[in-house]
Formats: sequence, C-alpha cells, structure tokens
Amino acid sequence: MKVLNYPLTKITICFIIGILAAYYTQPDLFFINSAIVTVLLLFTVFYFLSRNQKKFIMLFSLHTYLISFFIGCLTLLFHTESLHKTNYTHCKKAFEKPQQITLCLREKLKSNDYNDRYIAQISQIGNQNFKGRIIVNIQKDSSPSLLIIGNIIRLKTILQRSSTPKNPNQFDYGKYLKDKKIYAQVYASKSEMSISKTIKKNIWYYTAKLHSRIVNNLNKQNFDPVEMNVALALILGQRQEISPDIIQDYQFSGATHILSVSGLHVGFIMLLIGFILKPIGNTRKGSFVKLISILAALFIFAIISGLSPSVLRSVVMFSFLAIGNHLRRGDNTYHTLLVSLFLILLFEPYFLFDVGFQLSYLALFFIVWLQPVLKNLWNPKNKIVMNIWNVLTVSFAAQIGTLPLCLYYFHQFPGLFFVTNIVIVPILSVVMLVGILVMILAVFNAAPLFLVQILEKSIYVLNKVIHFVASFDSFVVRDIHFNNYYLFAFYLFIMLTIIWIKKPTYYKLIGVFVSIIILQLSFLFTKKNIQSQQEVIVYNIKKETLISERNGENVSLFCNDDFFKKTSKNSILNSYLVGNFSNLKKQTKIKNTLFFNNKKIFIIDSTGIYQKKFQPDILLLIQSPKINLDRVLKTLQPKIIIADASNSYTIQKYWKETCLKQKIPFHATNEKGFYKLLN
Repeated sequence: MKVLNYPLTKITICFIIGILAAYYTQPDLFFINSAIVTVLLLFTVFYFLSRNQKKFIMLFSLHTYLISFFIGCLTLLFHTESLHKTNYTHCKKAFEKPQQITLCLREKLKSNDYNDRYIAQISQIGNQNFKGRIIVNIQKDSSPSLLIIGNIIRLKTILQRSSTPKNPNQFDYGKYLKDKKIYAQVYASKSEMSISKTIKKNIWYYTAKLHSRIVNNLNKQNFDPVEMNVALALILGQRQEISPDIIQDYQFSGATHILSVSGLHVGFIMLLIGFILKPIGNTRKGSFVKLISILAALFIFAIISGLSPSVLRSVVMFSFLAIGNHLRRGDNTYHTLLVSLFLILLFEPYFLFDVGFQLSYLALFFIVWLQPVLKNLWNPKNKIVMNIWNVLTVSFAAQIGTLPLCLYYFHQFPGLFFVTNIVIVPILSVVMLVGILVMILAVFNAAPLFLVQILEKSIYVLNKVIHFVASFDSFVVRDIHFNNYYLFAFYLFIMLTIIWIKKPTYYKLIGVFVSIIILQLSFLFTKKNIQSQQEVIVYNIKKETLISERNGENVSLFCNDDFFKKTSKNSILNSYLVGNFSNLKKQTKIKNTLFFNNKKIFIIDSTGIYQKKFQPDILLLIQSPKINLDRVLKTLQPKIIIADASNSYTIQKYWKETCLKQKIPFHATNEKGFYKLLN
C-alpha cells in the first residue's frame, strides 16, 4: 500500500495513537512534558549523527515518531478543558449547593417535550471567574421564548453532572457530551432567570441572527414548514425542527448523511464553483483565481452554516484538496488528506472520537482509493449510463469503507442505499444549487418567489422519494450484532482484499486468507465468550419492573402482563439483546422467588407479602410495597437490597436511610443504574 510509505503517514498514525493513549489513560502532564523534552534531545543528537553515519538513521526515524506520539498525548491533554484550573468542574460547591451562575447562550439545540435546550458558556460562579461549556435546560411554559444567542443570563441553581447510562448497552450520552467538552447541565424555569440587557455580540450571535433573518424572510414567502425545516438542515445544518418521522425515513433509506451538512455538501459546492469557473483557463493566474474563489465560497458557506464542527472539518479538508489541485498535486490526494487530518486533530483532537469525523474521512479515503478500481470494472459508452455508473461506484466505495463502522455504531444496514443515491443525486443537485442561492438572497430579503417555490417543490419531491424507498421496510436490516473484534477483523479483510485486487500477488493472496481466518476467529471467540456468560439484570425503567436472566445467547424475561405487549418495541431491552448477541427465548410473569448461581432472590411487590422463614441473599423491592423495612430486614436478613424505578422516590429515600442504619448495601436503580448479578 503506497500511502504507508509516506513519512507523513507514519507521523500522523503515531500522532493519532498518542491522542488515543492520552484519552484512555489520562497520563500526568508532567510526565508527558518530561518525555517530550527527553525525546527531543535524543532526536537532535541522532539527527546530527545520522548526517554522517547511516546506522543512526533508524534511531532518528524512531525518535521522530516518538515525538509525534507524545505531541499527540500533549495535544489531547491541552484540549481537555476539565484539566484547566479555570474550568467550572473545579468549583465543587457548584455541584453541591445552588450558586449564582452567569452564562452566555451560544447555540440552540433541539428541544424536547419539557425543555428548550441551549449550549452556553459559563463566565462566573458566585464572585469567581470560571470557564466552560454547559447545557442549559429551560422549562417550557405557555409564554413564547424570547431568548436569543448572545443573551447573558444569571440564575441561581446547582450544576448537575451528565448521568451515566442507567441500563446496559445504552448510548452513553454523558460520554458523548464529555467528548464535546461539556461536563454538566443546569435546569431552570424562565421565572428563575435574570436576562441582562447587554448582548454578547460574537461570531455565534451574528450567525444565529443571520439564520433568524433567513427563516423570517422565507416565512414571508409562505415556505411550507416541513420542507423549510429540511432545507435548513440541508443548507444551514439546522436539524432542530425536523420531525422524527422524516429523520426515520432518511435513516431507513440510507440517506441520513445528506441531513448533516458535511463533506457531501462542501464537496458539491467545490465542484459547483469549479464548474462555473470552467471557462477560465488552467494557466497559473487562472488556477489561482479558481483557488481563491473556491476558498472564499467554502469560507462563506461555513459562516452561513453556523460554523458547526462538521462544516469546519469538511471546509478544511476540501480547502486542502483545492490547494493540492492548484499546486498540481492532484495525483497525491493521500498527502492532502493526511495534512488536513493532522492539522484538524492538532487544533481539535477530540474530533477523532466524533462518529461524523470518522465516517467522513473513511468515506473520502475509500472513494479515492477504491472507486477507481470499481470504475474500471466497466466502461459504458453511453454518457447517461456512465454518469449513473460513476455515482454507483462512488456510493459503493464509500459504503464499503464505512460499513463496518456503521454496523458497529448503529447496528443496522439500509439495503437500498444504492437506489437512494442514484435517485437523489439529481434532485439533491437542484436543491443545493437553488437552496444556496435562495439562502443568500434571503439574507437581503430578495429571494424571488419562483426560486423559493422551485426549492420547496424540489424538497417535497426529495422527501417523497426518500419516504417511498424507506417504505420497503424489509430491505432495512436491523439489530445486527457487531462488536470491536468484528470491526477490526472486517477492516483488515476489506483492506487486504483491495490491496490484492489492485495488484495481485501470491503473498497478498496469503494475506487475504489470513484475514479470513482472523474474521472467523473473531466470530468463534465472540460466540464462545457469549456462551460462557450467565447474568441477571434488574433494569431501570420508570414505573416498570423488568428482570432478565441470560444464559449464553438465550434470555428469559420476567415482567408484568402489560409489558409483554410492548416488549418488541422496547429500546432498552432491544439494546441489551443486540449488545450481548442474544435472543429473547421466554417471557414469564414476575415471581416472588428467583434462583441464580446458588443465590436466592426474593421479590416483594405492592402486596407487601413475604415469607418469614425464607432468608434470601438479595431482596428486590418493586411497586412501592407498604412494609416496615426494619422488621423485614431483621426477619429475612438479606445481604443487599435492590429497589427498581417502579417504586416512588419518597419511599426509596426512607429505605436508603433504613439500610444505612442497618449497614446493609442499598442499590436504587434510578440513582445507580441497573443492577447486574454475574455467575
């Protein structure tokens, strides 16, 4: 693989490994600084020695990669805001008692049924200056929200750390926020807030104002709200108001990527500007004019789109591609990608853990690497057929490159993705071309009605096509079991196979066979590992009791009669089954007694009835039984008490105090999350 021979490739890989090492180990900053100084001194020594004696070249190269590794570590630690003394996480009293907090609204998030949600920047807690991003949840009421980006708000509240998953195999929202350097949330009502008359007018204020102006001017043109919300997502990256049904249609049809302004949209703009400026010759001056025009267009688009991380990443990536083309280095696209990747991670290393970032670079890499191979499989003479074939090969290359990662994160595969991409590309081209023009003109309230109507009808057709493709529900493969062993094995197989196809040799074929063996071993290891596991889970579901017993791949469920009817649609149970490669084999009504691994579990429900002679290891309290827990503990003498989320908060508080006096462990699922009992 030629790209691996580039020095920059090895340096970038070492830099990324350094970021990963710092992320998962959180090393001491003093140790990293000391290591960098030591390695830098050795690097200097070996540099001068290698100039005269070739035997030191390898040591010089090794220390080059070590410097890159430790710079990666240092970069991540430097960008971890919770390590900075001025970050609000170091104000412990703010997490214990209500404090007067001053913050500035920076970004509007998608609201939920109860709260309007914003990302804000803290400036003060009490009389002390602190920094850091936080999520602000403002309770909805009958009055309209008058808040705008840039508002400075003061409120007295307590900071709440983002919670960890309360059920097994759930999406870790707290970790997701932490990777975005958001470590806490606050909840408040409008009456509790004091809004300053002063507005902080920064880049976020002006982009939000620009968006608001565009939306208001389009509303004057009677733009249909459903289509306008999709237009705002496609052009401006604003997905807050799109209905869940439309998002689901795009997911099932394999077109979710077009709702997130990223590489596809930025690449389209780059191609569009290049097409418009095609009459300009490829002379040195002409090429420079094209470069400046493309960079200016991408920069303007980034501002209009609100400077979201996904847009900035894509703009930087395609800016380097444009510069590479200008310097006549189009054949060395890999170098261009590596430079953009390295610089983006140098300024924001946490992008490495963003799913969109991973998918964007993987898709682009495989398009550059694999698409020419697929394209050469067939050379149609008809131009229309050739264009369709080009779209298909690009789509397949991107899909092959991102498939294992998509299965790992989302556990589903849209089987008709290739149909979707063939059909939507012409429509999306119209939408992007007209949409960008309409958005720019809407800023000046000068968007002609006929252009607005063309955009509206185009999006209407796009939504209908997406809905039609998504309606073939049987082509969407869901609940695919996929773990990190599969992820590694599949990528190894895909990459070695492509290397062999591009230039077949005997040793490369051996590599493909070895990757197939590794793939089979990953299946066998996972199966053996799953079959050896036995566990009981008490879930945390509000006002419900759910218990599962897993023996290898088979899961038995214990729940009430009402829960049986909605079991198939329960996302909590479904996440557990998919994450543990399991199948639901049996559903049983909750019993008062369970036995697992020589341990006795006794359940007291709303009836409050229990057997006095029965001495369980675990006592599970459900449905708020009216019992004297002191008496129950003295009679049954359990080793641990578990209370699930079907119990009232008040009674759980009393139980916790009682267990503390009796020195018996108490596990409340709504506080500590699910309870797991292993073999």
